Amino acid sequence: MSTAIEAKFARIAVDSNSSVARIVLRNSPVNVIDIGMMEELTVVLSEIENRSDISVILLSGEGKCFSAGVDVAAHTPDKVEEMLLKFHAVTRAVISSSKVTMAAVHGSCLGGGAELAMVCDIVYTTDSAQWGFPEIKLGCYPPVACTALAALVGQKRASELILTGRTIKGIEAVEIGLANHSVRDEELQVAADQVAAELTKLSPAALAITKKALYVWDAMHFDKGLARAEKIYLEELMKSADAQEGIQAFLQKRQPNWAGK
Repeated sequence: MSTAIEAKFARIAVDSNSSVARIVLRNSPVNVIDIGMMEELTVVLSEIENRSDISVILLSGEGKCFSAGVDVAAHTPDKVEEMLLKFHAVTRAVISSSKVTMAAVHGSCLGGGAELAMVCDIVYTTDSAQWGFPEIKLGCYPPVACTALAALVGQKRASELILTGRTIKGIEAVEIGLANHSVRDEELQVAADQVAAELTKLSPAALAITKKALYVWDAMHFDKGLARAEKIYLEELMKSADAQEGIQAFLQKRQPNWAGK
């Protein structure tokens, strides 16, 4: 018997009354993924994982975008380690889920938001959505993308996106393999719902086992790669003057003054 997840969340909305669990990011105005949202996502993903009546998880964003990324204020020295651990707990939960994970992307899908979407099994995006990994402009890098993006789009494209921080539209995200299909803004929800409905007609057990087989090779490399990316982030990047300057400049709404060290 299905049981609704009744907990009240401040940063997400959850509808788990059918075989498709819908998780909506809702941190107005641009659905920034702060530590509170990470904690809520971890809780709800764990609860969904234990629900045998659910076979699909559909992630989307409320309002004008999917997500502008992880909270820059959580990158300060007193918070950055907690932030990395909690955000990567979310991405690991999505990757290891036995459910088919889907993302429906519109508007901005940047940084941690793009990382969250890219680790889903199936991604639908609007043609005009803005995808990107702009962390380099803050003197930082996106650990999940550094670990897994090349497997999706190829090394050269991954390097360009991460090293330049440029944004691309949803239609290009599909062309390079970052998303599956792009549609007009008004078609996104219907398109994603149709795919989710088709998936619910299939055997949940077969889907779960097939996912395990499909990702067995990548999973081994992802775990090791992300652990290494985290270590470099904390022990090298966050101790650099430029990373600290980039974060402070963003928070103070000014141009960074790079020292080159």
